[in-house]
Amino acid sequence: MILARLILGLLSLAPMTGYDLKKHFDSSINHFWNADKAQIYRTLSQLVGDGLATVRTVPQENYPARQEHHITDAGRRALLGWLSGPLDPPAGREPFLGRVFFAGELDRDSVLGLLAERRQQSLATLAEYREQRAEIGPGVAADRRAFLMASTLDNGIGHLEAELEWLDSVEGRLP
Repeated sequence: MILARLILGLLSLAPMTGYDLKKHFDSSINHFWNADKAQIYRTLSQLVGDGLATVRTVPQENYPARQEHHITDAGRRALLGWLSGPLDPPAGREPFLGRVFFAGELDRDSVLGLLAERRQQSLATLAEYREQRAEIGPGVAADRRAFLMASTLDNGIGHLEAELEWLDSVEGRLP
């Protein structure tokens, strides 16, 4: 359901193909949600079937026709209902923490290796998010929509910075 609402949110910005949606997922909301192509196309089909989106075939010269998806009035109502409704409980799934929880089965060096691998992943992701944030720049404060979109990226950056501090603490205190 959340993926459907996120897709409706993206369609509320502009009509998009499944390919366009995947690009937007990868470039603008991957710091809090990811989806593969199959999930996106399956969800688009469901949204069309439920009357929350429509598909328009747009012919292109020298290319296959584009299947452009548009949000419907019912889709906008569903999106607004989700945005103004009660918050969903946090998912609370973190595979890495599952590994850490049971890592007492490993020797100390293996645990440190696990933590080091996570640190490298987090640093790479943090660099990517900071680059995205630098591209947005500070000028978004005047536009509420852009400001809120950038704020979600700031949240992702803050979470990664906190995780790196936590990794330092765990490594420093590991028996």
